[in-house]
Amino acid sequence: MTPLVESVNAPQEGGTKPRETDIMSTTTTKTTATTTIPTRAGTVSPPEQLTADRVTKSLLGYGVIAGPIFVVSSVTQGLLREGFDFSRHPWSALSLGDAGWIQVVTFLVSGLSTVAAAIGLRRALATGVGATWAPRLLAVFGLSLVVAGLFPIDPMGGFPADLPQATGISGHAMVHLLSGAIGFPCLAAALLVLARRLSREGFGRLATACRIIAPLFLVGFFGMASGGLGAAGVPAFVIAVVTVLGLLSIVSVHRYRQMPDTACR
Repeated sequence: MTPLVESVNAPQEGGTKPRETDIMSTTTTKTTATTTIPTRAGTVSPPEQLTADRVTKSLLGYGVIAGPIFVVSSVTQGLLREGFDFSRHPWSALSLGDAGWIQVVTFLVSGLSTVAAAIGLRRALATGVGATWAPRLLAVFGLSLVVAGLFPIDPMGGFPADLPQATGISGHAMVHLLSGAIGFPCLAAALLVLARRLSREGFGRLATACRIIAPLFLVGFFGMASGGLGAAGVPAFVIAVVTVLGLLSIVSVHRYRQMPDTACR
């Protein structure tokens, strides 16, 4: 036996042999603490969840501003552009002429904001009724606004006065009209799907508003597009657009408020 082993196994002073556990390594137990961040609402959230909720709320915020951006920009341009008549000319006509780029940008910004809101809505709803199709339909509407901005309609009704008036429908005008024919029904459908979700969650008034405004919006759109409303077609559609985009903002605010508080103490 080697001296080292002998020294280990040799009896210690007093005749007591060291126990086996005295010469074995001990087991170290590691504990991992979960970090949480307190919020002003008195709740706590893990950092990754807090970040995810903040991103979702930011995306929903684009749904709040998408409609007002489109309405305010269009009305302002209509008041400032010479020859524009709210009773005869659709807001899409503002994309024409030297200052038409403003309305093109308006379409793009509002459309991309709506797509961002659709992503936020998908994250906010997560599962359950409407969690899949409401965001998808809303995203299609947002993309239709982008397409409408990239493909303007033809000059009509004497506006703009400095451009030759169309005698037929051009290819880009056809794409513009087709984008509306797809996007507007998708917006109405998204609101109707959301109405089911809102009703099940106990928000009956907002659900009822969605069920009433969505069909009326489609009546205004198809009434103008088909000429069935006559001279009242454009004003009726303008009212329908303002109303439905206002409802979209309200729904976005509502879902934003349903999210957890993310303001840290």
